[in-house]
Amino acid sequence: MKSVTLKSWCGGLLLGCAISLLVPTGQIRAEEGAESFGGIEPKTWVLGARVGFAVPTQTLTDNFSSSTGIGPLVNFQALYSFNSWFLAGLMIEWERHGVDYETRYHDVDLGHQDTVSVLPTIEFRPFKLGKFVPYANMSFGVNVNSFGENVRPVISPSNTFAWRIGWGLDYMLNKQLAVNAEWAYKLNDGHAHIGRDRVNDWNASSFGFLFGVKAFF
Repeated sequence: MKSVTLKSWCGGLLLGCAISLLVPTGQIRAEEGAESFGGIEPKTWVLGARVGFAVPTQTLTDNFSSSTGIGPLVNFQALYSFNSWFLAGLMIEWERHGVDYETRYHDVDLGHQDTVSVLPTIEFRPFKLGKFVPYANMSFGVNVNSFGENVRPVISPSNTFAWRIGWGLDYMLNKQLAVNAEWAYKLNDGHAHIGRDRVNDWNASSFGFLFGVKAFF
C-alpha cells in the first residue's frame, strides 16, 4: 500500500462533491412548488443502515514509516424528531484499516486497526425539495480502538474522544422509506503502545462515505 498523503484529502473532497451531485438539479427545479421548510414530520423515528468506505486523513504515526489503507465502513442510527427540523439519537459505526510497515525493498503487513464508535447525535433538516431532503448532523462520543497484529510486538491503540460531522441527502421513495448518501469526517486522535513503548501521535481520523436506506415511522 502506498502512504496516505495529500492525495487522500483531495480524493475525499472530490468524492464528497460527487455525493452532492446525486441531487438532479433539473428535477429539483421541476419540483420547486413542492419546496418547504422543515425536512421531517414531528415525533417521527428514523432508523438507518448504511455501508461504505473510510479514507484515512493521514498515516497512523510519524514514529515509523507506515501506510494505512482505505477500509470498509458500516453505520447504524436511530433518531427521533422533536419538531420538523431537529432530531436527536444514537449512531453506531464500525471501520477497519489495514496497516503496513514500509521498508526500502518491500512492505510488511502489520495487521489492521478496528474502530467501533458510539456516537450520541443531533441532526438538522431545515428544508426539503420535493422528494429530496438534505441534512447535517454532529456527534460526540467515544472511539473504541483495537489492533489485530500479524507480527510482533503487540500494538494497543488507546480509546479516544470521537467528534463526527456529516452532510447527507435522503431521497424519499415514500413516506416510510428513503435511500441515503452521506459524507462525514470523524476525529480519532490518541496514542498507542507498541510493546512497552508509547507512541503519542497515533491518529486514525478519517473521511467516511456511506450509502444505504432509512425507515421512517
